[in-house]
Amino acid sequence: MKTDFLSTVLLLGACWVISTGSAFGAGPVKVRLGTLAPKGSSYYKHLQAMGEKWKQAPGGGVTLTTYPDGQMGSEADMVQRMRLGQLQAALVTVTGLSEIEPAVGGLQTFPRLFRNLDEVDYIGEKLQPMLEKRLEAKGFVVLFWSDTGFVKFFSKQPIVTPDDLRKTKLFVSGGHPFEVEIYRSLGCRPVPLEVSDILPSLQTGLIDSVAMPPTIVLATQIDAVAPNMLDMNWVPLVGAGIITKKVWDTLPAETQALMRQSGKEAGKQIKADGRRESLESIDAMQKRGLKVNQLTPDANADWGKTVETAYPKIRGTIIPADIFDEVMTQLKAYRAEREGNKK
Repeated sequence: MKTDFLSTVLLLGACWVISTGSAFGAGPVKVRLGTLAPKGSSYYKHLQAMGEKWKQAPGGGVTLTTYPDGQMGSEADMVQRMRLGQLQAALVTVTGLSEIEPAVGGLQTFPRLFRNLDEVDYIGEKLQPMLEKRLEAKGFVVLFWSDTGFVKFFSKQPIVTPDDLRKTKLFVSGGHPFEVEIYRSLGCRPVPLEVSDILPSLQTGLIDSVAMPPTIVLATQIDAVAPNMLDMNWVPLVGAGIITKKVWDTLPAETQALMRQSGKEAGKQIKADGRRESLESIDAMQKRGLKVNQLTPDANADWGKTVETAYPKIRGTIIPADIFDEVMTQLKAYRAEREGNKK
């Protein structure tokens, strides 16, 4: 049940297109990078900084050109183009990564499961090595992992309870029928659309609620049309920088090392800035009229019951059963250990 905005992403997602000319090794490798991130955003700036370091790679270096604002299409489009050889790399969220390996959903696609970012980091540490192997087996090498904090519900009318959400027309990223069916099973009215259609659809009334990171809402001025936010962590927005193994294996080891190191640095910076900017974005939007709606104890309990009915539907469909069970087991052990340390 991803907020698939993310399909949006980081309006958190991005892709790198590597154009090598007639052959590798004949001058610098040319990399065209397309991203859903707005030009001038911290995501964009960190990718640009990463590109400057790529120029220093052995064997002529790597030349990076960035295309922001979704010029390269949706995350699903990017993954498909990578498979066809039209693109060779991407920075995508769990939405795009799940097109390759559904197990990646274990990092994100649990509504209200993660209580805080420490738990997000813990599950990432446990799952990412295994996920990297699965992705590589399918032809993709992970350069770095990152996230941008939690997704929140934004809406035209205040949302506090699950019943409030059910009364809205909720944006859901197109191309994910399982997610649509799960929302419908909970009594919601999901409307599958492309990310680029969110703002005009809010303006026309085709939808009236979205689940998105605050940073993206601020950057795209969605809060001007949907001026209510529910102060509840829905799901984290997790992503990764990936490159096709076919291209990766042609690069010298020294080039791989530099690209991986600079990629990890970019991922850390994106995560740090994304999490910080998430809180700053809420403050900035409040100053221009955003209303932050708090959960009441009764509403909190109601949301808990609602997501518990969704989990059996997610297990084995959106998230493979073994990964679903592993996340639940790991979190239970983590929380027990933390509680024990407090005594």
